[in-house]
Amino acid sequence: MAIASASPCIPIQNDGPRSQSILSPNSVLRRRIHFGGIHLVKMPSFEVKNGYVKKISVFGETESVATDVSSALKDELFVRFFREAWPYFLAHRGSTFVVLISSEIVDSPHLDPILMDISLLHGLGVKFVLVPGSHVQIDRLLAERGSEPKYVGSYRITDSDSLSAAMDASGRIGFMIEAKLSPGPSLSGIRRHGDNARRYDGVNVARGNFVAAKRRGVVEGIDYASTGEVKKIDVSHIRERLAQDCIVLLSNLGYSSSGEVLNCNTYEVATACAMALGAEKLICIIDGPILDECGRLIHFLTLQDADMLIRRRAKQSETAANYVKAVAQEDLNAAYDDSNHTVPSPNGTAFSQAPKFQNGVGFDSGNGFWSSEQGFPIGGQENLGRLNGYLSELAAAAFVCRGGVQRVHLLDGTIAGVLLKELFQRDGVGTMVASDLYEGMRMARVTDVQGIKQLLLPLEESGTLIKRTEEEVLGALESFIVVEREGHVIACAALFPFFEEKCGEVAAIAVSPECRGQGQGDKLLDYIEKKASSLGLQMLFLLTTRTADWFVRRGFSECSIECIPEERRKKINISRRSKYYMKNLLTDKSSIR
Repeated sequence: MAIASASPCIPIQNDGPRSQSILSPNSVLRRRIHFGGIHLVKMPSFEVKNGYVKKISVFGETESVATDVSSALKDELFVRFFREAWPYFLAHRGSTFVVLISSEIVDSPHLDPILMDISLLHGLGVKFVLVPGSHVQIDRLLAERGSEPKYVGSYRITDSDSLSAAMDASGRIGFMIEAKLSPGPSLSGIRRHGDNARRYDGVNVARGNFVAAKRRGVVEGIDYASTGEVKKIDVSHIRERLAQDCIVLLSNLGYSSSGEVLNCNTYEVATACAMALGAEKLICIIDGPILDECGRLIHFLTLQDADMLIRRRAKQSETAANYVKAVAQEDLNAAYDDSNHTVPSPNGTAFSQAPKFQNGVGFDSGNGFWSSEQGFPIGGQENLGRLNGYLSELAAAAFVCRGGVQRVHLLDGTIAGVLLKELFQRDGVGTMVASDLYEGMRMARVTDVQGIKQLLLPLEESGTLIKRTEEEVLGALESFIVVEREGHVIACAALFPFFEEKCGEVAAIAVSPECRGQGQGDKLLDYIEKKASSLGLQMLFLLTTRTADWFVRRGFSECSIECIPEERRKKINISRRSKYYMKNLLTDKSSIR
């Protein structure tokens, strides 16, 4: 869902069928409201000059009109946005998001609008845990006091001067964020529509000793002094504050069992918190985009793709190498899986990788598994110099996805409104790493033919799908997509492209009875749409006799047989009296191959 700026020709979405119109500089539409409905009345032609319009009368005379041409567009786009954002409002309400704000963004003018949007989303029912970075501020304080920052790997060596600077920076940042979240929305607009007696205060912010830490100690002969490692996140008290309608604010400071203040790694705190809470999302707001080798924004990566990308760089990046070490228990986990044991994630799902750090960062939970509350630290000279771009952030994202957080968003905080654009648009403006979106999905293989037939058979017998023999399925196998779980095909669908007409047919969507109601059909359709877009197709169509409602709810609309390619029309069995549906596709930005 893209909200376009005012341009010479912008589509306007109206309510009735076939009501899509084009608003151009020479044709302005005005709504006239009657009790019986809304009628569109065409006004005289206009000529645009310098953003204003000049009305041209029927006799060719001109009349100056001090009406900004963009006002009509703003009204229409405003309504259109809310209608298209409706599913996202429902999806995000009640969810818990952990938001890491990098110290570069904290130290920039971009922080204010980001916090404003967080306050807005909080009002819409999203629960937030904020973790602001502070290394830029700490280094500045050290420089002002005549000290030099010291880093080894991802960690800072926290001597007494560094600890003092860390405490000062944390306090200043915390008070600043609290102050910026304190103002409520503008009262002038609220009083017009609401109860004047109601109070519209700002957001309540909760801080506390939510992060338990232990000294990093001496590692490979280096004494890290007051540098801490996350030992435990106080989940129950954080959830208690969230339930009280507070935004929870964590700092990089942790507290030891002996009463010490320890300086922890911000990313370790944020990633540990996201996994311990079982957050729906971890959002990292950084100071730049995640680009591929050609300089293009990466919109989407599966966990598997992100994992492979990081592993390819393991010899060039210390952070990437640390990631590989941290997930080095895959063989052990595979052994657990063989024994029908899985590692439970905090949000109730099961994942096959149990994170573990070297050098004592991981802590044995006593049951043979490693605690999911240990985070992934990134930083140090590799990050300060951006020697490997944003590979470190990508490694943290993949690590968290392995730990049970289904979606991680890496956002360029210098983009105005980046949070809203990412969360309320189809493709967003940042990079999303997802562990669940296309989990188990792949192109079909010869060994899947029997499994596909078993899924299709009940639907064929009921008349929902046309009958296909095993030979027909085998002949069309390259067009089938399957979802596999524990070695069994649990869902399938087919995409038959017609490249000359730039369209494709959706067919044979089937989900095993025991897996229905889990969103597998939606995942298949979403994958097919992105796959079709990546192939250059602009429209999808389908034939159905009994499942029209399901497709209509997913954006398909009924069409005539003339909308279907002639090659396909020749093969239609008219006696089935199928209905025809189509859906126009958006430009692909998903990186699906």
